[in-house]
Amino acid sequence: MDYKKYGSILKKVSKPARYTGGERNQTIKDKDKIKCRWAFCFPDTYEVGMSNLGVRLLYGSLNENPDVWCERVYAPWGDMADMMRKYDIPLMAHESGDPISEFDIVAFTLQYEMCYTNVLMMLELAGIPLLASERSEDAPIIIGGGPCAYNAEPVADFFDIFSIGEGEEALPELAALYVRMKDEGRYTKEAFLYAAATELVGFYVPSLYSVEYNEDGTVKSIIPKDEKVPARAEKRIIHNFDTSYFSVKPVMPYTEVIQDRIMLEVFRGCIRGCRFCQAGMIYRPVRDREVDTLCRQAEEMYKNTGYDEISLTSLAIDDYTHVDELTDALIKWTDESKISLSLPSLRADSFTEELMKKISTVRSSGITFAPEAGTQRLRDAINKNVYEKDILNAVHIAFAAGKSQVKLYFMIGLPTETDEDIVGIAELAKKIIDEYYKTENRNKKRPPQVTLSTACFIPKPFTPFQWEAQVSREEFMRRQRLLSDSIRDRRIIYHFHDSDVSFIEAVLARGDRRLSKALLEVHKLGACFDAWDECFSYEMWSEAFRRAGIDPLFYTARDRDSGEVLPWDVIDCGVEKRFLARERELSKISRPSRNCRERCSGCGANKYGGEILCPKRQA
Repeated sequence: MDYKKYGSILKKVSKPARYTGGERNQTIKDKDKIKCRWAFCFPDTYEVGMSNLGVRLLYGSLNENPDVWCERVYAPWGDMADMMRKYDIPLMAHESGDPISEFDIVAFTLQYEMCYTNVLMMLELAGIPLLASERSEDAPIIIGGGPCAYNAEPVADFFDIFSIGEGEEALPELAALYVRMKDEGRYTKEAFLYAAATELVGFYVPSLYSVEYNEDGTVKSIIPKDEKVPARAEKRIIHNFDTSYFSVKPVMPYTEVIQDRIMLEVFRGCIRGCRFCQAGMIYRPVRDREVDTLCRQAEEMYKNTGYDEISLTSLAIDDYTHVDELTDALIKWTDESKISLSLPSLRADSFTEELMKKISTVRSSGITFAPEAGTQRLRDAINKNVYEKDILNAVHIAFAAGKSQVKLYFMIGLPTETDEDIVGIAELAKKIIDEYYKTENRNKKRPPQVTLSTACFIPKPFTPFQWEAQVSREEFMRRQRLLSDSIRDRRIIYHFHDSDVSFIEAVLARGDRRLSKALLEVHKLGACFDAWDECFSYEMWSEAFRRAGIDPLFYTARDRDSGEVLPWDVIDCGVEKRFLARERELSKISRPSRNCRERCSGCGANKYGGEILCPKRQA
């Protein structure tokens, strides 16, 4: 934003540094030499968006092309949005300050279903028609990506195209296609979208598919309108993760953001197969980076940022095959430079005293684990593959190293869950308190504290639980009260997630194209920043569903038949449906599956690289 022009407005809003731009390491190019302008939009606040690793990667990879200039855009907070409407200020890009309506491509990363209303708010502020069918030939191409794109149907009416899977290579290819078609004089929006869907891998164009419904409201079919359009849009993956693009010179914020540290992505994918976890399925197969590559990237980022903490990011850092070698190599120079190592995604079953020592420099008195369920029966049902003895051993190691606080994350409402499983959460917390006093070399100056946090289970697409019903809002609250009443120790603190938000999230996660009507209605009612507790209004959503003639319980409260056509069946995430169905049946008898390094379960992801990426591939 031009501070000289809008300085008086910025003085009236909270955190004006969110909007000024001009940060160190931002990319500035000569507009006259650019053939394709991207506005990369994060539909949440600057502090959240600047902390997102995916944005950094895609911003950098697109800007490597001299014909492309990718700029950043974040959702303005309510006070700023009001000012923009009052003074007719369009939504602008951070780098140039130009209105995003003037760009060629406007891309949104969809990390969380509750950000959908922010997408509509940002399009409105930009002066871009919300519905793709109402946008002119000269309007920007609107593209969506991120994990929510794996079921794009609820927002399909608002987007021209979706990027499915990993975008570091796919999005530059899409930009190159745009430039090539423009240079050759054969560009039209329709021709470009058709070419992207039929010539490139990893793109889904909703307008190229017809959707029909059965009399009972379920999806009857999703059929391509043209024989060249693939029946299913295949996800894109990075095959050689070691040599893939990585940003070693990230944009440095002027204000505090959530992740003010070096984020070093160690590997991508997961070997575990937790049956509730979408990320563990859609990011398959596992791909590592070499230790030398990671050390080089870490040192370069330190020189370019000066951060004093390195966070080793992945879905489960201790599943990295060379974690000890990597941490040893990093400590050789991080200790001398007073840089701490953070391992935020530790598993209790692989937590060791050696790992504890390596992260002891992090200025924290606590450590976090995610057992997800309170009893072994339920942990087996969800395929968590963590045992109580593992959890108690892990906290014992932490207490012996001077930690006194333990945070545990659980889910409420999981399939087959009983009241005994709920009470088991409180019992496990009490055993951890007892373990503290069994640890002879504990830090006796600090009393122990166990913080329990429970999220509400949401059946997500492309998981073994995608067919399951979600329990009612009232039942969520009953189970939350049961857990709260089962805690009788003041050293145990309990926090829980709002069941109303989880209900709406489930509707959007499992919905179809008809939900666009409800999204339009809730936008008209003023909904935005629904991921923020202070902004979310369940009453507003209820009214929107009523106006749109939609029963939200249709999407949440019923088990889906294994033969039902699911709205996301038009996407190929790399994991076969029959594998998910088999895992669902195993959950009903609380039978866990082995992880990918022990035994291949035949999920289908080996098609991306066979034995190179899936070493335990079945014959």
